[in-house]
Amino acid sequence: MTSHSGLDDYQLIVRALSERIVEAQTPIRILDAVKWDESIREGFLKAKGKALPAVDQAYYLSRPLGFDSSAKKLEFQNIERDITRQLGQFNPVGQIMRRMCREYRMVIRMLEARGTEDFGLISQELYGAASDAFHAGDPTLADLGLMLSDYLNNIADRGDLKDEAKTLDAKTAVNLLQSRLNKVFGEAEGTIRVFESDGILADAAAGADYIKIRSDALFNERDVRALEVHEGLVHVGTTLNGLSQPICTFLSKGPPSSTVTQEGLAILMEVITFASYPTRLRKLTNRTRAIHMAEEGADFLQVFGFFREQGYGLEEGYSNASRVFRGSVPQGLPFTKDLSYLKGFIMIYNYIQLAVRKGKLEQIPLLFCGKTTLEDMRTLRKLVDEGLVQPPKYLPQQFQDLNALSAWMCFSNFLNHLSLDRIEADYSNIL
Repeated sequence: MTSHSGLDDYQLIVRALSERIVEAQTPIRILDAVKWDESIREGFLKAKGKALPAVDQAYYLSRPLGFDSSAKKLEFQNIERDITRQLGQFNPVGQIMRRMCREYRMVIRMLEARGTEDFGLISQELYGAASDAFHAGDPTLADLGLMLSDYLNNIADRGDLKDEAKTLDAKTAVNLLQSRLNKVFGEAEGTIRVFESDGILADAAAGADYIKIRSDALFNERDVRALEVHEGLVHVGTTLNGLSQPICTFLSKGPPSSTVTQEGLAILMEVITFASYPTRLRKLTNRTRAIHMAEEGADFLQVFGFFREQGYGLEEGYSNASRVFRGSVPQGLPFTKDLSYLKGFIMIYNYIQLAVRKGKLEQIPLLFCGKTTLEDMRTLRKLVDEGLVQPPKYLPQQFQDLNALSAWMCFSNFLNHLSLDRIEADYSNIL
């Protein structure tokens, strides 16, 4: 933490309120609170995937949250009231912090509602629903998921774009990733630690200054490259940038609204560094489609069946389907966090495209100055000018020099005006 010296009275007030938010959210662990334990998985596999997992409201009640939810909601309410009292109704940094307090209260309400219908409804408020449109008349996330699946099927039908074999075990992947991240973040004070873990659902997960790799997962070179970009350059990089903020320390912590920005940035980075590939993209479209199925009334076995059709084995099928229903029940509404990837990618891409079109390039790197939320970007620009927020310390190469990125976005803007249907008809003789 930076020392408080050199801050004026106003900055000290902002910092004190910010620290209270950071402190208050510490025990809230969304993914820990919603995940299903090993016994549920074992029971499902024992029944050969024929019976619904044994999860109901009582299951969650037997796994308490680890904090007093009523007291925690009150704590956030008090912080929110003090922000208004000390900074006023319309203070820009106050508005960001108040929204965070409201969001964390909603998160607690969602966790209190585990195993009930309200859980899924609050999840949709926080992360969105697959049936949401981006703009009036535009396709929904579910439509885009299907569209992408069609493109991916056309590629898969070729049969010559096979993935490299996954020959790297977790230990090898850890060492490879560690040496790559040391080059980016430096080896001083062991900035980033990469280690194996057997307690995670995904192949990898990022914390404040570490990346965990699932100990029984296998990887290929391309996977490690994607992890370097996704977990390292984006998730860990923005956390470190948030932690180095001397005043707005809340930027080191991400409420759900920043999850959409985070995952969107991570997928965009995979695309512009050429680290993504069709199988990885299919994983994201499958998650979106599975959430949409559950929103439309499909139960766990039907969603599990969908993953089996997509070529996943019994264990992988369970693991994917349980991501959709964690926090909920096997016949309930889904946990919609996994929509953040595609939704965030589209929102971030559009934002950068517009920033280039309007000549506001200086706003683009600010996406990395911590766990930012897209709707705060204009305010953040002002806060940087005021000296309340520091520009990002760690910034991926692609965002340090905006020449190439803006050239690409200019072409992209221009090409958006052409009709693909018309082009397809015209090119039918040559393609």
